[in-house]
Amino acid sequence: MKKMMILAMMTVMTVAANAMSYNAAKSEALFLSDKMAYELNLTNAQYEEVYEINLDYLMSLNGHADAYGYWWNRRNADLRFVLTSWQYDKYMRMEHFYRPVTWRDGRWNYAVYTHYNRGHFYRSHPSVFVTYKGGNNRKHDRYYADRHANGHGEHHGHAGNAHHSNNGTWRITNGHHVDNAHHRDHGSAGHGGSRR
Repeated sequence: MKKMMILAMMTVMTVAANAMSYNAAKSEALFLSDKMAYELNLTNAQYEEVYEINLDYLMSLNGHADAYGYWWNRRNADLRFVLTSWQYDKYMRMEHFYRPVTWRDGRWNYAVYTHYNRGHFYRSHPSVFVTYKGGNNRKHDRYYADRHANGHGEHHGHAGNAHHSNNGTWRITNGHHVDNAHHRDHGSAGHGGSRR
């Protein structure tokens, strides 16, 4: 019994150690979203929503299994509602945006830093940087689709409905399956793909 309690405590401590703090997630989401805004030519409204989506994803990471699990699929589904078709296609081709986080050597690693200067930003902070505390990805599946349909953001003119299946994956009904690894493309990194 005592051994089981110790094992349970160690498991909780490991998960807690792997979880990202709000401040860390906020900082990483800002850097990632700024580079996405630059490479994908996001409008201000898109930039705000992309920041929210990236923050939600990062705050949902509690261990290495989460990096490309349920919350990663939810991130892709949400981005599909916010980005135009060409932006989403380009996003999927840019590995450091599509798969931004890995767990290696006992810590989180961010692919975006291999392409951009750590201290350089292209845009000012999104207005929601101060106010948004996370949680939109805990709401219903079509949160961003409904938000655009109800006039709370720009409608970017692409079709696609996200559905959550029983096996824990997301799919887009217009033929874009956000949960399949075959979408990865190691090609162009946007504006040259070099460190900025």
